[in-house]
Amino acid sequence: MPIARPDRRPALRERVEATAALVERRGYALSPERLGQLCLGGPVAAAEVLAVVADGHRLALREGLVVTHRQAEAAPAIAARARSHALHAPPWLAVTRRFVRLLVRLNPYVLGVAIAGSLASGGFAAPDDVDLNLIVEDGHRHLAYVALNLLGMAHALRHRSKPVDVHSRRPLAPRLMTANLILERSQCFPLARQDPAMAFELLVSRPIHGLETWRELLAANPRLREHFPQLDWPDEAIVVRPWLPAWAFPRGLDRAARLVGEAGWRWMQWTRRRRPEARARVAYVRETMRPYALFDR
Repeated sequence: MPIARPDRRPALRERVEATAALVERRGYALSPERLGQLCLGGPVAAAEVLAVVADGHRLALREGLVVTHRQAEAAPAIAARARSHALHAPPWLAVTRRFVRLLVRLNPYVLGVAIAGSLASGGFAAPDDVDLNLIVEDGHRHLAYVALNLLGMAHALRHRSKPVDVHSRRPLAPRLMTANLILERSQCFPLARQDPAMAFELLVSRPIHGLETWRELLAANPRLREHFPQLDWPDEAIVVRPWLPAWAFPRGLDRAARLVGEAGWRWMQWTRRRRPEARARVAYVRETMRPYALFDR
C-alpha cells in the first residue's frame, strides 16, 4: 500500500495573507474577488478570502478592499485610485500601445514589451507614468533603456498638460514612459529569480508585444507557475514589424549607451535629492528588481 505524502502546500490563510502582502508592497489593495483570482498557489473563491479576513488575524476589509492592518488608514486613498482607474486607464492604454508600436519599429532588438505598474494592476491615476517591462536581445539592455527614454521624452512633449505628482514631474514635460524592468534574452532562460515576488510581477503585467517570447519565458521557468498556476496572459498583444534591420544596432553601441544612460539616470537622482518620497520610491523599485536593476554598482 503506497505511503501518503503530506500536503506541503501552504494553508489557505497563509496563501491569502502572502498575496495581500505582495500587493501591499506595491502600494495598493484588491477586492476579495480580485485577490482570490490572483492568490498565491492558485485561484480561490471570494468567499474563502472573506473567511480569512473575518478571523481578523492580519487582514481587514476596508472600502471594499482587502488590506493589511498597516494599510487600513490608507484604504480610502487606495480605493480612490482604484475608482480612478476606470476613467484614466483606457485612453492611456491606447497611448501606450501607440508608443510601443513606434518603439519596436525603431528598435528591432526589442523582443517583448509588457505593461506593468499601476496601469496593469488596476490603480492608475491621472498623474501616474506608465511602467514597461522589456525583453531584448543580448547586449542591448542599455541601448533599449536610452532609446525608450529618448523616445519617451519626445512623446511627453505632446502631453505637457498631463497632471503630475512628485514621481512624474519633470522640467519640460511630464514623465510618461518608464523602463521598469529590462531583461536580455539570456537572462530569461532561465531567470536567476523565480521567487513569488518575481512571479507576481509577471502575473499582474500585460504583454502587448512579443507574447510568444513572454510565454517562452514561462515555459523555461516552471517554478513561476508553481507559485501562481494561473500565470498566463490573454491574446491581446499587437504584432509589430520593425522598420530598421537588426544589423544597424551592433552590440558595441551598448557600451556607449550605458555611459549615456547612467549619466542621465544619476542626473535624475540628483534632481530628486530634496524629494525623499521620490527617492524612496526609486530605492524600493530597484530593490524589487535586483539582480536586474540597471546601473547597480
